[in-house]
Amino acid sequence: MGKMNSKENSREKRVKRIRKKIMGTPERPRMRVFKSAKHIYCQIIDDVAGATLASLSTLDKAMRDVDVQGKTEKARQIGLKIAELAKSKGIERVVFDRGGYIYHGRVKALSDGAREGGLDF
Repeated sequence: MGKMNSKENSREKRVKRIRKKIMGTPERPRMRVFKSAKHIYCQIIDDVAGATLASLSTLDKAMRDVDVQGKTEKARQIGLKIAELAKSKGIERVVFDRGGYIYHGRVKALSDGAREGGLDF
Protein backbone atom coordinates (compact mmCIF):
# COMPACT_ATOMS: atom_id res chain seq x y z
CA MET A 1 0.00 0.00 0.00
CA GLY A 2 2.81 2.41 0.68
CA LYS A 3 2.44 5.76 2.35
CA MET A 4 -1.04 7.22 2.05
CA ASN A 5 -2.76 10.02 3.81
CA SER A 6 -5.61 9.04 6.08
CA LYS A 7 -8.30 10.11 3.57
CA GLU A 8 -6.95 7.78 0.86
CA ASN A 9 -6.40 5.03 3.41
CA SER A 10 -9.98 5.33 4.67
CA ARG A 11 -11.35 5.15 1.12
CA GLU A 12 -9.28 2.03 0.40
CA LYS A 13 -10.78 0.40 3.50
CA ARG A 14 -14.29 1.30 2.32
CA VAL A 15 -13.54 -0.10 -1.15
CA LYS A 16 -12.44 -3.43 0.33
CA ARG A 17 -15.50 -3.55 2.60
CA ILE A 18 -17.84 -2.88 -0.34
CA ARG A 19 -16.08 -5.37 -2.64
CA LYS A 20 -16.58 -8.17 -0.12
CA LYS A 21 -20.32 -7.78 -0.62
CA ILE A 22 -20.75 -7.11 -4.35
CA MET A 23 -19.53 -8.97 -7.40
CA GLY A 24 -20.17 -8.54 -11.09
CA THR A 25 -21.49 -11.56 -13.01
CA PRO A 26 -22.02 -12.02 -16.75
CA GLU A 27 -25.78 -11.51 -16.24
CA ARG A 28 -25.35 -8.49 -13.95
CA PRO A 29 -21.89 -6.88 -14.23
CA ARG A 30 -20.48 -4.34 -11.78
CA MET A 31 -20.50 -0.63 -12.70
CA ARG A 32 -17.47 0.92 -10.97
CA VAL A 33 -16.91 4.64 -10.46
CA PHE A 34 -13.59 6.41 -9.85
CA LYS A 35 -13.26 10.15 -9.52
CA SER A 36 -10.26 12.43 -9.40
CA ALA A 37 -10.23 16.15 -8.74
CA LYS A 38 -10.95 17.01 -12.40
CA HIS A 39 -12.31 13.86 -14.06
CA ILE A 40 -14.66 10.94 -13.49
CA TYR A 41 -14.24 7.40 -14.83
CA CYS A 42 -16.77 4.57 -15.15
CA GLN A 43 -16.23 0.89 -16.01
CA ILE A 44 -18.61 -2.02 -16.42
CA ILE A 45 -16.80 -5.14 -15.20
CA ASP A 46 -17.51 -8.88 -15.30
CA ASP A 47 -15.65 -10.14 -12.21
CA VAL A 48 -16.15 -13.82 -13.09
CA ALA A 49 -14.23 -13.44 -16.35
CA GLY A 50 -12.05 -10.65 -14.99
CA ALA A 51 -12.87 -8.46 -17.98
CA THR A 52 -13.90 -4.87 -18.53
CA LEU A 53 -16.95 -4.89 -20.80
CA ALA A 54 -17.24 -1.12 -21.28
CA SER A 55 -15.51 1.99 -20.00
CA LEU A 56 -15.88 5.73 -20.36
CA SER A 57 -14.41 8.85 -18.80
CA THR A 58 -14.41 12.60 -19.23
CA LEU A 59 -11.07 12.21 -21.02
CA ASP A 60 -12.44 9.97 -23.83
CA LYS A 61 -12.87 11.24 -27.38
CA ALA A 62 -16.61 10.54 -27.21
CA MET A 63 -16.93 13.08 -24.41
CA ARG A 64 -14.88 15.88 -26.01
CA ASP A 65 -17.77 17.06 -28.19
CA VAL A 66 -20.21 17.19 -25.24
CA ASP A 67 -20.58 20.88 -24.40
CA VAL A 68 -21.69 21.13 -20.76
CA GLN A 69 -20.35 23.19 -17.90
CA GLY A 70 -19.47 21.78 -14.49
CA LYS A 71 -18.13 18.48 -13.24
CA THR A 72 -21.48 17.27 -11.92
CA GLU A 73 -23.21 17.77 -15.26
CA LYS A 74 -20.31 16.04 -17.04
CA ALA A 75 -20.72 13.09 -14.64
CA ARG A 76 -24.42 12.91 -15.56
CA GLN A 77 -23.47 12.87 -19.26
CA ILE A 78 -20.99 10.02 -18.56
CA GLY A 79 -23.88 8.09 -16.98
CA LEU A 80 -26.08 8.61 -20.04
CA LYS A 81 -23.29 7.60 -22.44
CA ILE A 82 -22.22 4.52 -20.41
CA ALA A 83 -25.87 3.35 -20.38
CA GLU A 84 -26.02 3.77 -24.15
CA LEU A 85 -22.73 1.87 -24.55
CA ALA A 86 -23.90 -0.91 -22.21
CA LYS A 87 -27.22 -1.30 -24.04
CA SER A 88 -25.37 -1.63 -27.35
CA LYS A 89 -23.45 -4.54 -25.80
CA GLY A 90 -26.62 -6.19 -24.46
CA ILE A 91 -26.23 -5.17 -20.82
CA GLU A 92 -29.51 -4.15 -19.16
CA ARG A 93 -28.84 -4.65 -15.43
CA VAL A 94 -25.75 -3.77 -13.38
CA VAL A 95 -24.59 -3.68 -9.76
CA PHE A 96 -23.47 -0.17 -8.77
CA ASP A 97 -20.04 0.12 -7.09
CA ARG A 98 -19.57 3.66 -5.79
CA GLY A 99 -15.84 3.07 -5.24
CA GLY A 100 -15.79 4.05 -1.59
CA TYR A 101 -17.15 7.52 -2.29
CA ILE A 102 -20.23 8.99 -0.64
CA TYR A 103 -23.34 8.59 -2.82
CA HIS A 104 -23.61 12.33 -3.39
CA GLY A 105 -22.66 14.92 -5.96
CA ARG A 106 -20.82 13.55 -9.00
CA VAL A 107 -21.28 9.89 -8.03
CA LYS A 108 -25.04 10.37 -7.63
CA ALA A 109 -25.22 12.39 -10.88
CA LEU A 110 -23.46 9.59 -12.79
CA SER A 111 -25.83 6.94 -11.41
CA ASP A 112 -28.89 9.12 -12.13
CA GLY A 113 -27.67 9.60 -15.69
CA ALA A 114 -27.20 5.84 -16.11
CA ARG A 115 -30.73 5.22 -14.84
CA GLU A 116 -32.07 7.85 -17.25
CA GLY A 117 -30.21 6.06 -20.03
CA GLY A 118 -32.05 2.83 -19.22
CA LEU A 119 -29.72 0.85 -16.97
CA ASP A 120 -31.38 -1.03 -14.10
CA PHE A 121 -29.68 -1.15 -10.68
